[in-house]
Amino acid sequence: MALRLLQPGSQPLGQYDGYDSDLAAAGLKGGEVVTLVGYALVGADKAASDAFDGYTNQGFQEKRVVVTKNISASTTLLMLADEGVSDYGTLFGSVVGGTAGQVSAGGAVLGPHTGSASGKVTCWDKPGLYAVSLDACDTNASTGLQPTNTTLASGDKLFVTSAGLITPNSGAAVSSDIVVGTFVSFETNGSLVNTPARQAQALNSPSGSAAVAKTFKWAVFHFSPQRLA
Repeated sequence: MALRLLQPGSQPLGQYDGYDSDLAAAGLKGGEVVTLVGYALVGADKAASDAFDGYTNQGFQEKRVVVTKNISASTTLLMLADEGVSDYGTLFGSVVGGTAGQVSAGGAVLGPHTGSASGKVTCWDKPGLYAVSLDACDTNASTGLQPTNTTLASGDKLFVTSAGLITPNSGAAVSSDIVVGTFVSFETNGSLVNTPARQAQALNSPSGSAAVAKTFKWAVFHFSPQRLA
């Protein structure tokens, strides 16, 4: 759904084009881990004209830089995608359409989405406190970044899957040597003023035998990527 900025690092990167297959059909929900890779300068991936200013000559093939959520065990640069498909929290509401130059009319309501106007993806690369919606991370009920994971505790390490999803499960990670941050807690709507659910009803366990009393919406974490080995 979205990435929420709590106490983020300053000055994100915003000049790099998003890989079309990741941007298509709201492929970036917000809060995925992304990186930069080379893409053939004359390939089918579309981009704003300035995205072609700057390229490498890898293997005698000109390649420009694109943002992708496809992570490998050798990936070194890790960032958070500042995207959203709903509840994005900007002043501009929602937009209808698609990435500039690719959709001429119609399209789904996107959110808004930083890639909609230019095809570029804003990337937060600095350490800081962030929150990711629970539908945009590892959704496995027992081992993922979910309130129903009874083994998850504040301070646990967080990893990343090959699809760029944040997970506390090192077994699902692209590499257990890549740590993207530390889990803090789950939150509801992010409001600074809430009536605690325990004052409204007796049972408030997100993972106990009783029905869930509090509907969590966000996983709060400290983003500080590092490679252990």
